[in-house]
Amino acid sequence: MTHILALDQGTTSSRGIVFGPDMRIVAVAQEEFPQHYPASGWVEHDPSDLWSTTAATARAAIEKAGLRAQDIAAIGITNQRETTVIWDRQTGRPIHRAIVWQDRRTADFCATLRDNGHEPVITARTGLLADPYFSATKVKYILDKVEGARDRARRGELAFGTVDSWLIWNLTGGQAHVTDATNAARTMLYDIHKGRWSRTICDLFDIPMEILPEVRDCASDFGMTRADLFGREIPILGVAGDQQAATIGQACFRPGMLKSTYGTGCFAVLNTGDTPVTSRNKLLTTIAYQLDGTPTYALEGSIFIAGAVVQWLRDGLQIIRSAPQSQTLAEAADPAQSLILVPAFVGLGAPYWAPEARGAVFGLSRNSGPAEFARAALESVGFQTRDLLEAMQADWAREGAQPSLRVDGGMAASDYAMQFLSDIIGAPVDRPEVLETTALGAAWLAGQGADVYPAMEEFARGWAVERQFTPTMAADRREAHYAYWQRAVQAVLSV
Repeated sequence: MTHILALDQGTTSSRGIVFGPDMRIVAVAQEEFPQHYPASGWVEHDPSDLWSTTAATARAAIEKAGLRAQDIAAIGITNQRETTVIWDRQTGRPIHRAIVWQDRRTADFCATLRDNGHEPVITARTGLLADPYFSATKVKYILDKVEGARDRARRGELAFGTVDSWLIWNLTGGQAHVTDATNAARTMLYDIHKGRWSRTICDLFDIPMEILPEVRDCASDFGMTRADLFGREIPILGVAGDQQAATIGQACFRPGMLKSTYGTGCFAVLNTGDTPVTSRNKLLTTIAYQLDGTPTYALEGSIFIAGAVVQWLRDGLQIIRSAPQSQTLAEAADPAQSLILVPAFVGLGAPYWAPEARGAVFGLSRNSGPAEFARAALESVGFQTRDLLEAMQADWAREGAQPSLRVDGGMAASDYAMQFLSDIIGAPVDRPEVLETTALGAAWLAGQGADVYPAMEEFARGWAVERQFTPTMAADRREAHYAYWQRAVQAVLSV
């Protein structure tokens, strides 16, 4: 048993990835699932889709690798965070569709929280802001909306979980209602300083604590899978939310190390060690990972739309058929045109936190076409990343900080996007040999728990750069370009 199965349950697809004894990918299976948009700014998933596609891709990956369940030493799970599921403990059926992290339906309630002075208490305990992004207001919404749900929750008949908890419940046949510290830290219900659920916050949202899962380390025993799923029971030994798993997969184990993941959204995470740093620039204080009962903290900046802007080019504007075409188009764009796209399709995340903002395009001319839109879409991700990095530097400017940015995720495969990123931040961008760092982080957590993979120090030494992008843009042009972006963002915020 020298192989590890990583289950990577994302916002638009689920994947099963088998890693070999050398921590290299052996096989990948992926399946997309439907997105549901019941109203503007609302995003839902059918929880059964999350489970069925995860189970299917797990089996398919093992089969594609030419392996049997007997060859899998352990399972590691990484997942879209904040997405909220509540289900019946007896039947295992959800009482409502999953409300996705992107969903903004509770924006008015969050504004009321801020107006009533509750945000400082929330931030002091959880490190988060009063925003619809996080799980707590989604839980409250479901308990308010579904008749009798809150009373059933108080009687212990219902269970709440982020997607990891939902998957583990199904994998173990309802034997384990658990989560890890990184996912708990994203609910807005978890005290990241005391390492436990906050009764104060739960009472504020009228959320019965009986529905909350048990919180464990990222590398821990999360239960055994049902024997009928894969042909034998397999231990689940590692769990981390997707951005924390990517931080681990990028070997960002020292304070000052920084990574940015480009999936549906973009998420930059800065390791701050054993010190939880309170942001003065609307970043989030969170848990990077927790091992042996000890949390390592981080500052995080979240962009809601990164890779999703390429999906918009494909599905909304229908000017490309596949993601790689966005780079080809961008390279053909007219250099004399300067389109700026602010992709606030579901509001703006850090460091603005403007849930009601909506997207806009600036600089249009009669000759603007698909190529210019593609370039503006890719460049919008670089601009937003610089917003995050400038906020991080203001919050945590210390000697010994990592001089380069480690990147991963699907969009990191775009040479155009990564070169522009390096140009606009004025710093090297390191793309690793293994781009699947989110799955790798989950696999390493499970693998070292199963005595298949090495300890942290050796794992970090094995991290390698596939390509480093260095700035080629002149400094005056860089600053002028970024100033144009900032004016565009302010215009969106002022509407």
